[in-house]
Amino acid sequence: MKAIKNSIVYQKFKSYPEPFQSKLLFLRQLVFDTVQEAEGIENLEETLKWGEPSYISNSGSTLRMDYKKSKPNQYALYFHCQTKLVDTFKELYCDKFNFEGNRAIIFNEDDEIPIKEIKHCIAMTLTYHRIKHLPLLGAGKKSPSK
Repeated sequence: MKAIKNSIVYQKFKSYPEPFQSKLLFLRQLVFDTVQEAEGIENLEETLKWGEPSYISNSGSTLRMDYKKSKPNQYALYFHCQTKLVDTFKELYCDKFNFEGNRAIIFNEDDEIPIKEIKHCIAMTLTYHRIKHLPLLGAGKKSPSK
């Protein structure tokens, strides 16, 4: 697992209750794995935005993740609500994920995460400014990248 260099982000992950801490750390690792595997994602920054671990690249939109005490059996990946990201994810993966409006993919505590599909969503988010003009953000129906 990639070490957390930002001490504020580290403390945020440590503040999550188990088992959500390990689930969110798993999502974090998928972000870094995706950056290594996908083309064109550079200069990934890990920081805290709105009190949530956040991931930003030069050519992408911000990706956030969090657990909220108000929804004690869920955790989520959050996306900028004024993008086409979640609408595209719904088109591609309506049978794989649960969504919250146009801003989040929601996971229940016992959900098994479809790795290939979530990595595709992460890649589209972190390259969004390069692909936002393409139909379905450049994704064919049900054809995730690496």
